[in-house]
Amino acid sequence: MLRDGASVNARPSSGIAERSGRLLPGGVSCQNCGVSATVPGVCPFEEDESMPADDILLDAEERMEKAVDVFRHALTGIRTGRANPGLVDSLRVEVYGSPTPIKALASVGAPEPNQIVVRPFDPGTIKDIEKAIQASDLGLNPQSDGRVIRITIPALSTDVRRKMTARIKELGEEARVAIRNVRRDANKAADTEKTDGTLTEDDCDSTKEEVQELTKKYEARVGDLAKAKEAEVMEQ
Repeated sequence: MLRDGASVNARPSSGIAERSGRLLPGGVSCQNCGVSATVPGVCPFEEDESMPADDILLDAEERMEKAVDVFRHALTGIRTGRANPGLVDSLRVEVYGSPTPIKALASVGAPEPNQIVVRPFDPGTIKDIEKAIQASDLGLNPQSDGRVIRITIPALSTDVRRKMTARIKELGEEARVAIRNVRRDANKAADTEKTDGTLTEDDCDSTKEEVQELTKKYEARVGDLAKAKEAEVMEQ
């Protein structure tokens, strides 16, 4: 309720709104709900109004987006016939008393299509970085001159390409499972809100339909990323 006799010209809010209970300066409209206060006051639509359906959908979308991000990051560790800094920059090096990603210790680039170059910020870490690359399961053979590490990316055999493609499919399925788990949780939350009386049966069904649309959207993103990576692996 507005304070000190404030009057408003309000219109209903729509979409996902963030309620903060901020004071509205006189004559300024609330960005959330369109309230215009003639004198300072609190937006009446910001108090005691919950939007459980929107909360459920927002949470589901954020978690599905994270699942796609995890998949996208995992793909950077898949070998292709091309030099890709992402192949090694996240490898962890035991240095300074803790495992540290290479990208925090050196600049990593690909000046040539088949070569990765690692330039340590501290030359004293070069041997540790070299060992970490050798110890990885990437099958790479780093060469150091004491200042810079050069890694030649060998051409992939047909057998290796098939294995990399199979790994991409495996990672893609893991991402889809994660997205479906989010769908399960969101549907369960909608059922709980319906049981508690916060959502009507129609609103619950509508929420589940929107969750399914989000699921299809993010599964499609996973499919697109996987398809592009597979094409890159199989490229001669």
